[in-house]
Amino acid sequence: MAQKSESIKRLFVSTPKEYISTLPRYQFAGRIFVLQSPQEAERAVRALSRERVLGFDTETRPRFKKGPMRPPALLQIATEDTCFLFRIFRTGVTPALSNLLCNPEIIKVGISLKDDAAALLRSHTHFSTDSWVDLQRVAKQLGLQDQGLARLFANVFKRRISKGQQRSNWEADVLTPAQKLYAATDADACLKLFGALQPLLNGSPYELEDFPTETIS
Repeated sequence: MAQKSESIKRLFVSTPKEYISTLPRYQFAGRIFVLQSPQEAERAVRALSRERVLGFDTETRPRFKKGPMRPPALLQIATEDTCFLFRIFRTGVTPALSNLLCNPEIIKVGISLKDDAAALLRSHTHFSTDSWVDLQRVAKQLGLQDQGLARLFANVFKRRISKGQQRSNWEADVLTPAQKLYAATDADACLKLFGALQPLLNGSPYELEDFPTETIS
């Protein structure tokens, strides 16, 4: 009996913005916890320390005038079914959280992590980023031109991530449900992309193709 051939993952070299807008929306469907004190942060870190891979992102209150960029207001870390939102503009990067970010046995996956690392190191504390995996670097290694989270996610999963809350006030007294869902979805999307792309780096078959422009009316 002939052995069934391994399925081949097909990806676009580059994903047009117009195509993304036609896709069904993806949102995180798990639990979301907002952490506003060092004690809450420490309890969350204990739970996260049992994981081997975590999705990771930050949010910063936007500036609408010229001047220095604000430090990150929110640090979101996701497992497969839970996302913790650390309000670090209030708590800072606590020792427990710093230890988690440094832990070499737990992979932290995100996108454009050079910028996130610079912001965290500048504004809070010093820690190693050796266990961080930047999806932009993974994409380049695979020959993908997509570098933004929304484009990569659309390319791999054929789903759309809304960026509507990106420039909202992340230092507000209370985060809105839309903000919490946005932040959790970004961190979760990073985790899911790592799960899909890492096997391709390890030898699973895939093919790159140019986007068929005639499919966009």
